[in-house]
Amino acid sequence: MVGDRRDFIKKSGLATLALMGAGLSGSKRPDEYVVIRNNRNSFNMHGYAAPALETVGVAVIGLGNRGTGTTRRLASIEGVEIRALCDLESDRVERAKEAIRTTHHRPDGYSGGEEEWKKVCEREDINLVAIATPWNLHTVQSVFAMENGKHVFTELPAANTIDECWELVETSERTKMHCVQESSSCHSGRMATLLNMVREGVFGDLIHAEGAYIHDLLRDYNFTKDTYHNMWRLNENIGRHGSLYPQHGFVPISQMMDLNYGDTVEHLVSVSSNDFIMNDTAKELAEEDDFWQEYVDRDYRGNMNITTMRTRKGRTIVIQHDVSSPRPRPRMPLLSGTKGFYSNGRFATDHRGYKSEEEWQAMMETYTSELTKRFNKAVQQARETERGEHSYFNVSATDWRLIDCLRNGLPVEMDVYDAALSSAIIPLSEWSVANRFNSVRMPDFTSGAWKTNKRGMDINLENGGGTTAIL
Repeated sequence: MVGDRRDFIKKSGLATLALMGAGLSGSKRPDEYVVIRNNRNSFNMHGYAAPALETVGVAVIGLGNRGTGTTRRLASIEGVEIRALCDLESDRVERAKEAIRTTHHRPDGYSGGEEEWKKVCEREDINLVAIATPWNLHTVQSVFAMENGKHVFTELPAANTIDECWELVETSERTKMHCVQESSSCHSGRMATLLNMVREGVFGDLIHAEGAYIHDLLRDYNFTKDTYHNMWRLNENIGRHGSLYPQHGFVPISQMMDLNYGDTVEHLVSVSSNDFIMNDTAKELAEEDDFWQEYVDRDYRGNMNITTMRTRKGRTIVIQHDVSSPRPRPRMPLLSGTKGFYSNGRFATDHRGYKSEEEWQAMMETYTSELTKRFNKAVQQARETERGEHSYFNVSATDWRLIDCLRNGLPVEMDVYDAALSSAIIPLSEWSVANRFNSVRMPDFTSGAWKTNKRGMDINLENGGGTTAIL
């Protein structure tokens, strides 16, 4: 299988001249290619139900900007035991412990060494490893965890190169361990309702969709000394030009279009603007603080990236990425079908205008998913207990449903193929931008199984579950 994957890389021209940070490359346009991989000896993880876990022993690796929040959220779900917390810096471990001090969790702490996380993954009492480390560590830590018999819940992106995407897929298939990428999804209320509307035919056939990650991270996140270890988040914006964080915009749309179970992305093209903001910010800060001098006149990513995709069934998707301009965050997605159109919280059935707010709210109530109803009930019941300090208000429906599936022995609803598909947008977009915005073909990480896979995202709980409480 590994050899077949490498044949694919050679045939696609992606193993020649390295594009910095992308794992993909070449000044020449690659030939149109298909995935050449022998699937006879692999195991299809889509729809696979791992043995039920009455208690899910959890370890969290990376306790900086995201990891402590992950700890608080998972600690608030029934059946979870937070057993290990790991970070390079001991103060962050202690901070995470303090965040759940009033709960029943008493995790062991690991810090001080760059490979302490391996000890965590090797523990026999850990079932799920939650990864919230810098992007370049996600794949290597996910693979090691799965090889040690652990399911994975990783911050996005799950992978940064095509080779890493394949490594995740092959490891998950070989070990039968789930690899779930944490991102926006159709588990959440409004997205779940829109997905239900799509499936009930309200939009007719979905033709086109748009999503985005528009979020001003300029000064509060990128150009700050304390938020990210060794300035890794800012450094990811240097020398890389593409859609570096597509998942939040793409994943809900992929679920609405049944990608990996009925359709999949065929190819994409990506365009980036120049940088008009980040270098000017570095210069401004350097005038007051010499620390920022090394960040002056660097090769910053363009402020706006637009990546356009076409699916095998001929539908189109546009994903925008902008983390440096003062643009307000749009209310995505945009959905356009043969019978309906949705944008910015409004719905229309023809060109004459949108439905009234009253009509739209009535539709939202009609199509609220069973998953949303159960999750909201679990949150409400937790609030009514009034048993001191809790973090139930942070728990997302994605967190809750993952644990619910693991405890009930149900297939996870965002599997390794979904993680690979959305992550592959990153290196492919970088290649496209570097090669005069040429199109590039998307690998088929399911090896053709997308044609016959059963529909994922059981938002109406037809296969069970929804029984897990929030504490």
